[in-house]
Amino acid sequence: MNRTAKLKSSSSELDLDRPNIEDYLPSGSSVQHERQGKLRLCDLIDISPSLSEAAGAIVDDSFTRCFKSNPPEPWNWNVYLFPLWCCGLVIRYLIIFPIRILVLTLGWIIFLSFFIPVHCLLKGNDDLRKKIERCLVEMMCSFFVASWTGVVKYHGPRPSVRPKQVFVANHTSMIDFIILEQMTAFAVIMQKHPGWVGLLQSTILESVGCIWFNRTEAKDREIVARKLREHVQGANNNPLLIFPEGTCVNNHYTVMFKKGAFELGCTVCPVAIKYNKIFVDAFWNSRQQSFTTHLLQLMTSWAVVCDVWYLEPQNLKPGETSIEFAERVRAIISHRAGLKMVPWDGYLKYSRPSPKHRESKQQNFAQSVLRRLEEK
Repeated sequence: MNRTAKLKSSSSELDLDRPNIEDYLPSGSSVQHERQGKLRLCDLIDISPSLSEAAGAIVDDSFTRCFKSNPPEPWNWNVYLFPLWCCGLVIRYLIIFPIRILVLTLGWIIFLSFFIPVHCLLKGNDDLRKKIERCLVEMMCSFFVASWTGVVKYHGPRPSVRPKQVFVANHTSMIDFIILEQMTAFAVIMQKHPGWVGLLQSTILESVGCIWFNRTEAKDREIVARKLREHVQGANNNPLLIFPEGTCVNNHYTVMFKKGAFELGCTVCPVAIKYNKIFVDAFWNSRQQSFTTHLLQLMTSWAVVCDVWYLEPQNLKPGETSIEFAERVRAIISHRAGLKMVPWDGYLKYSRPSPKHRESKQQNFAQSVLRRLEEK
């Protein structure tokens, strides 16, 4: 029983879709002849070079698929459907899109007309200023959601302002923050972005206590960790929102959660976000498109449909490490949103895995295959 349990655990961690390893072996391979005798790991790899190549391909594929957008299958493939598709294209780009631009422009005019005077004239009354700015940011996020014809269904109690609590959510796009922000003015920890997004971060979003970092700067980690501890202790601070994956994942998988959010000694409130791709894929691949292009893609679609679940708060259990705590919360979010858990660090998205790391993964994969062959 223990041997079988270990086998299943190893297989689930290293073999994403449980491929049949015999499919990767050449016919007549000496490995197949050796199956009747006792196999050793070195024999398994040395005898069949294709096994090592197959392991590497599976490892690479299981990682890259987490950050790939899956385009919808074309449906305008015959003479009957193509005219309907053309009509929809005209409606979306020439009618709906201009209306959405107008809605977003109107939202910015209203927002700035109130935000600038409040921010400048109420500096002596911080409590009132923060309260009004919080409401204005929520309103502006609602305009953003309206500009995509967002159909968002929220499940569970609305977050409240309490000390010593942090909200963590899976991450698909920067619009995750907008969707959550329209309900509650969170203070989010986020990568510093260039352009107009960076301008909003350093001006408007600073008013709700957001914390920015640069993942390439090692010193930023220490500064951010200190700011996080200070923020969660404040009774009047906005609820803290963290995306512990550290990068956008395509809403089919969840990668490893960074442990920083789980070392603060406070209650962790999981939030699960699941997008329905019936009209548009909300995944933002920041390496292939800018956020402006991503917004235009959303605004020219029919609608953005998603569900948000505010799940039961979790606390660190006796004897549980912060890494185990992070994995437990990730499992809760993944189960609720119907996402697959994979054993990858999301930061590898920004740099290819080192040969040593890949070799270690291939060795572990080969060990799991060896056990499977010995069981037969």
